[in-house]
Amino acid sequence: MLLLAAGLLFSQNTPTAGQKSVTVPITLDHDRIVIDVYLPLPNGTTKRVRGWVDNGNPDLTMSRNVATLMGLKISCGDKQCTAPPPPAIAIEGMRIPLTAVKTVRIPLKTPSAAEIMAPGMSAEINLPSTVLRNYEVLVNFPEREFTIAEPGTMKFNGIDTKIVINPDNGLIHLISELENKKCNLALDLGSSISFLSQDIFERLAMKNPAWPRMTGAIGPANMWGSSEEAHGEVMRIEGIQFGSIFLSGVPVVSTPPDVMTWLEKRAGLPVAGILGGQALLNYRIGLDYAHSKVYFDIGSTFRFSEFNVIGLTLRPEDDGQYTIIGVPDFAGKPSVDGVQPGDHLVAVDSTPVAGSTMGQVWSLLEGQPGQERKLTIERAGKQFTINAPVEPFLAAGPEGKESRSSSRW
Repeated sequence: MLLLAAGLLFSQNTPTAGQKSVTVPITLDHDRIVIDVYLPLPNGTTKRVRGWVDNGNPDLTMSRNVATLMGLKISCGDKQCTAPPPPAIAIEGMRIPLTAVKTVRIPLKTPSAAEIMAPGMSAEINLPSTVLRNYEVLVNFPEREFTIAEPGTMKFNGIDTKIVINPDNGLIHLISELENKKCNLALDLGSSISFLSQDIFERLAMKNPAWPRMTGAIGPANMWGSSEEAHGEVMRIEGIQFGSIFLSGVPVVSTPPDVMTWLEKRAGLPVAGILGGQALLNYRIGLDYAHSKVYFDIGSTFRFSEFNVIGLTLRPEDDGQYTIIGVPDFAGKPSVDGVQPGDHLVAVDSTPVAGSTMGQVWSLLEGQPGQERKLTIERAGKQFTINAPVEPFLAAGPEGKESRSSSRW
């Protein structure tokens, strides 16, 4: 009986020849799309891991743990490890060949962090643009579903928009408008926030001083915890238009010239920034690579309040801890008193944060303006608690103006 049950379970997850499409649940973690992926092992079984749908990245990345489990031949340099890719992976019962991938990138981690692809994430492998471009893809944010299908299989709904696809790596670019000026924006549903080049960001900020703006990455803008995020500029812009789609109130992060140069080199054309998944949470997004179109089908009009949070900028560490690297000001004063750079966030309202994802930690730090959260902080090996208020960052204040926020560090 047990053997039969085990056999049935295995057969459900084994790639099926000829299966043309699958739909699977999404875990939306820090506005990143995470699904179950099945990896082939040398003994003929499969291993289920979490996979990050990352259409804005052409590179296949995985943790050292899963590369070792699959028996890949790993070579390491000073900065990272690499390996030849496996022949295929599977999503539910559908086989996804990896023939378009030449090299697997593996972070150079200590043995204790071998299961980490990126700190603050549960995923151990990503699905890059070089793989996704061979399929039709539907990201259904409102219903939290992901569909991948062979070309010609899916019927898309919504408003279609022509796109530019880099023929070398499958990266998607939208021909957009910002305040009646045309520009190219990379479409990156794997990003938790949107970006604009520093020069465009500053020009828009100067022209529109009433737009909500702050210094210091919080909520979905706190992507990885890089040192730059502690003093990064964030602004909620009035609107982005592409085709007949108009998005209002989109939070964007200012991006320095060196990063923009790197993005343009990878894109193969001039780009003004990146449109991330956070701006599209009310939509079903259909990626029709074969016909160079993206479909936008609105499924909700919910107003997300992901910037009603405790004002901390965090860095997820390889050991699962969270280091505080910045405290943005709110209304001219520190939004959280009593913390210092280098302190560790241990718990929120007695819920431990070690080992949690960035999305899980920020869900604990969200709330309604005026609420308080009890934070457990560790400094030099000693713990103490403070009460911190939820503030409405990037929200219009009295008379439609935002009290300028800045970062302490």
